[in-house]
Amino acid sequence: MTVLLISDLHLQEERPDVTRTFFDFLHNRARGAEALYILGDFFEVWIGDDGMTPYHDGIASALRQLADSGTRIYLMHGNRDFMIGKDFCRKAGCTFLPDPSLVQLGGETVLLMHGDTLCTRDVQYLRKRARIRSPLGLFILRHIMPLSKRQALARKLRNESLERTAMKAADIIDVTPEEIPRIMHKYGVQTLIHGHTHRPAVHELQVAGKPARRIVLGDWDKQGWALQVDGNDFVQAPFPISA
Repeated sequence: MTVLLISDLHLQEERPDVTRTFFDFLHNRARGAEALYILGDFFEVWIGDDGMTPYHDGIASALRQLADSGTRIYLMHGNRDFMIGKDFCRKAGCTFLPDPSLVQLGGETVLLMHGDTLCTRDVQYLRKRARIRSPLGLFILRHIMPLSKRQALARKLRNESLERTAMKAADIIDVTPEEIPRIMHKYGVQTLIHGHTHRPAVHELQVAGKPARRIVLGDWDKQGWALQVDGNDFVQAPFPISA
């Protein structure tokens, strides 16, 4: 059976072309797949399930249709949408997937991650991430901070992220090479799949003296990307974004 993995769609109303492409992907390519894994940054921003709009309801409805057809859907948080909660998952018919997670794909145990925690040289980002996503930080965001303030905070964080990314060196916003074999050895895997960096590729390496690979999923901007697993074959390829 076919399994599909995607990440970094950054869905937003301002990009109807990407949204149309995603709907087409669900109705055609994903229909009949055994499972669909979405490895974070599914939305450009998510301020809480209580901030859902008709646009978000439409996305949830499309996912629910696929789930009801028999395809299992797994959703992992990204750095942009870590506030996605149980209400959205229930409406969308998807199962929340912790970061990191071990799954069986292609006859082997594979490690799935969003990928932001692999960028260990970006110390400033990781510190802010730890504060915001700590139990106290999440409690404040979910139960104390009103929706209007969360909206303002999301805009601020988004703008800051864009500015920092533009100013940082390329090696800082990419994964730390030494972190990859360490994390793969820790979880006992020879294949790691992640997104976040927007640099689709397959990297060959050695882990514990054995051949290993890191598959980086592509982002949906100028084109869409999906990794397809059929049997033992892992194939990632781009496709056009609907005009």
